[in-house]
Amino acid sequence: MDLYDKINELYDKRRMAELGGGDKKIEKQHGKGKLTARERIDLLLDKGTFVELNLFIEHRCHDFGMNEGSAPGEGVVTGYGKINGRLVFLFAQDFTVYGGALGEMHAKKIANVMDLAVKNKAPFIGLNDSGGARIQEGVLSLDGYGHIFYRNVLYSGVIPQISVIMGPCAGGAVYSPAITDFVFMVETTSQMFITGPKVIETVTGETITSEALGGAQVHGSKSGNAHFICKSEEEALKEVRRLLNYLPQHNEARPPKAEVGKVEKVEGEADDFLYDLLDIVPADPSKPYDVRKVIEQVADRETFMEVHQAFAKNAVVGFARIDGECIGIVANQPKVMAGGLDIDSSDKISRFIRFCDCFHIPLITFEDVTGFFPGVKQEHGGIIRHGAKILYAYSEATVPKITVITRKAYGGAYVALNSKAIGADVVYAWPNAEIAVMGPHGAANIIFAAEIRDSENPVVTRLAKIEEYREKFANPYIAAAHGMVDDIIDPRETRIKLKQSLEMLRQKEETRPKKKHGNMPL
Repeated sequence: MDLYDKINELYDKRRMAELGGGDKKIEKQHGKGKLTARERIDLLLDKGTFVELNLFIEHRCHDFGMNEGSAPGEGVVTGYGKINGRLVFLFAQDFTVYGGALGEMHAKKIANVMDLAVKNKAPFIGLNDSGGARIQEGVLSLDGYGHIFYRNVLYSGVIPQISVIMGPCAGGAVYSPAITDFVFMVETTSQMFITGPKVIETVTGETITSEALGGAQVHGSKSGNAHFICKSEEEALKEVRRLLNYLPQHNEARPPKAEVGKVEKVEGEADDFLYDLLDIVPADPSKPYDVRKVIEQVADRETFMEVHQAFAKNAVVGFARIDGECIGIVANQPKVMAGGLDIDSSDKISRFIRFCDCFHIPLITFEDVTGFFPGVKQEHGGIIRHGAKILYAYSEATVPKITVITRKAYGGAYVALNSKAIGADVVYAWPNAEIAVMGPHGAANIIFAAEIRDSENPVVTRLAKIEEYREKFANPYIAAAHGMVDDIIDPRETRIKLKQSLEMLRQKEETRPKKKHGNMPL
C-alpha cells in the first residue's frame, strides 16, 4: 500500500468516524426533534472554525459484547473553534453512539479538552446528550466522571464554563453541569435527574414522567438548576453565543465592550427615554411595578439578558450594558412578593454576585425591598443560612459595586443588598426612598402602641403616626446625613450617574486578608 492508499484509508476512516452511529441512528435522533452532535457544533461555532481533537480514540473494554461493535469517536466529539471571533473549547456528546454513554476514554477526551481550555485561557462549553455511565465499563465510567468533576471545580472561576442539556442527563452525569456557571435546557427534549422515573417508582411508589420529574420547566422554575430555558436546540445554541458576548475569556481579562455606536440611543430621544422612569415607579410604596422596565430604561437598549428568569421571580438578575460596558444587575421585583427576599431568591442572587466577581463584571443593585420574607416554612427551611449568602457574596466581592435605592430599603435586607457597611462603592437613593429598620406601618404599631391604644380614635391616630414616622425616619436624608447614601438623585439622572460611577471605578483595586478561602454558609 503506497502513501496515496494510506491517505485514502485515512479519509475513509475519518468519514466513518464522523458518521457516528450511522444513518439509521441519525434518523432516529432527528425523529426525536434533536440534532446530532456535529450539527450542534456547526450551529454553535462560527462557520468553518471547528477543529476536532481525538477523533480516532477507542475504548479498551472487551466485556459484555463491547468487542463486537464499534464506538466511533467514543460517543463524544471534542475540539475547539470560535464564537464571534473568540476562541472556545467544547465537547458534544453523540447520542447515536451507545446513547452517548460515558466510558473511560469518552471521559479522557473531555478531560483533555478541558485542560487545553485552561491552558489557553478560553471558555469551555459542554453539549450534553447522554444516557449516563457506560455500564459495561463499570467503575472506569465512574472514575471518568470524577476526572471531569475535579476539573469543573479546579477551573471554576478561572474560565467560564457553560453546560447545554440537549437530551437525557441522569445519575452522575448531572453533577458536572451543576458545577458549571450556567446551564441551558431545551423544552420537551432535555431532562436532568439523579434517579429516573422507573427507579423512583420502584423505591418510593411515586409515578411520574421524565419531563415532570426533570424537564426544562421544572429545573427552570422550581429547582433552579437551569439558568436558561429555550424552546429549541437552535435557540439554545444562539443564546449561548449571546451570553458569551458578555463574558471575558478568563479571570484575568475584562469583559468585551460593545461598540458604542451599536448601543447608544438615537439622538434627541434620551430625555424622553429617561423621563419614563417617573411613570414606571409609583410614589405609593405599596403599589407594585416591573423592575425590568427600570433596568431597560437605564441600560443600553435591548442589552438586558436575564438569568434564571423563571426561578425565584421576586428577584431579577442578569447582564446588560451601560455605554457599551458589561454590567451585572441584581434587582428586587416589587410585583412578586413585594420584592421580599426568600430562600430561593437568596441563592439566586448570591451565586450571580459571585460569578460576576470571578470575572470582573461590575455589579449594579436596584433595591426596593420590604425585608426577608416571614413565615414558618422559610424559617425552618433555613432563611437565615440562605440570606447570609447574600451578605457573604457582596462582602466578598471586589468588583465595582453600586446600589440604587429606588423605593423601600428595610431592615436586614437593606444591609444585605450592597449597603455601604458591607462594601458598596457608591450608593444612590431616589428622593422617595424609605430607608429604615422596618416599614412605617410596623414601626408605628410598635413605637406608638400605647398612644394609639389610648386614643379616642385609634384608627385616625395610627394613620397620623404612620405618616409622622415616614416623615421623620423613612426617607433617604437621614441615611445620607450619616454617610450611608452618597447622593440623593433625580430618578431621571440614574443612567448618567451610573455611567459616571462606572467610569470612576474602572481601575478599582481592592485586597482582602490572605487566606486559603472563606467558609461561605451553604
